[in-house]
Amino acid sequence: MPQQSEIAHPEVSIVVPARNEEANLGDCLRSLAGQAGVVFEIIVVDDGSTDRTGEIAESFAGVRVMAAPPLPRGWTGKNNAVVAGAAAARGEWLLFTDADTVHLPGSLARALAEAKRERADLLSYSPEQVVGTFAERAVMPVVFAELAVEYPPAKVQDPGSGIVAANGQYVLARRVAYESIGGHAALAGEILEDVALAKAFRRAGLRVYFRYGGDAVRARMYRSWAQLRDGWTKNLALLFPHPGRRAVQSLLWWAAAWLALALALYSAAGRMFYGVGLAVLWLLVYRRTRKAHFGVANNLTAVACGLPLFAFLLLQSKKGHRSGSVAWKGRIYARGEVPDRGLASRATSMDDRTLTTEN
Repeated sequence: MPQQSEIAHPEVSIVVPARNEEANLGDCLRSLAGQAGVVFEIIVVDDGSTDRTGEIAESFAGVRVMAAPPLPRGWTGKNNAVVAGAAAARGEWLLFTDADTVHLPGSLARALAEAKRERADLLSYSPEQVVGTFAERAVMPVVFAELAVEYPPAKVQDPGSGIVAANGQYVLARRVAYESIGGHAALAGEILEDVALAKAFRRAGLRVYFRYGGDAVRARMYRSWAQLRDGWTKNLALLFPHPGRRAVQSLLWWAAAWLALALALYSAAGRMFYGVGLAVLWLLVYRRTRKAHFGVANNLTAVACGLPLFAFLLLQSKKGHRSGSVAWKGRIYARGEVPDRGLASRATSMDDRTLTTEN
């Protein structure tokens, strides 16, 4: 990747907010630095990390690293970081991507071409989700299957559908359009900033294009039950209307599916084959889970154990938001706190540096 000083007019500025991402950032930046077919710059905004995040970012030649400014009252950490990164960016397009993503070779050029072809002001991909632990395998397919039901990409792309969404792990925005709606500063206190951003674009009459993007990017969101629990507690009640009702429905689906399968197996063993058809209910639950684009083994784990865990997380999220605050990465976000918007322009004076360390 060329040094920043050699890139006079990048077409795309890639902004990576990072808070305690030492486990992920290296793979992310290697995949971004290796992109080809488009002129781009990479800006990492270190959001108060206490691990090796900053050191890892500084080890990549040509990557600009900047410290996020002090967090204003009522702002989320991510919005604060990306506002700073966007202010320092020089590209005609802005790619906001999380530090836990890995980008496939050539994906940046393909995404830019797709955005232009679709005349999109905002293009967002839902990445392929990588899972490792049992909790991830059980929960993630259920969550993303339910998201696919709640936010069907075909309806998201339809301006008249009333449904709009984006995935903050990959948001490519036309800079002029982004600035016209006030950018992330206009939604400074939004915990679910990706959906809020997509709604702001839609309200302004701008085109939002959203699809599953496993051919472009993959991500591992969480690496432990504790991370998964805290992350979805923060988000689920905002993503799904009536989380309590959905939790009950999930438990009923799970119980009914397993009861139907047990009765079907009992019928088969007793040669009462009229009861075998009950297995269809279990297969319907499996088919719904397949919408999340996971493999067979992960889908089976999710059907077996994921629905009750999903219900638990929905109720935890409802409880957290009802109490007025949720926690994420060492910060507490209080509901109803009015964001301080007087500091929105401060990012232009932030210290940033071009790194010269070789890859």
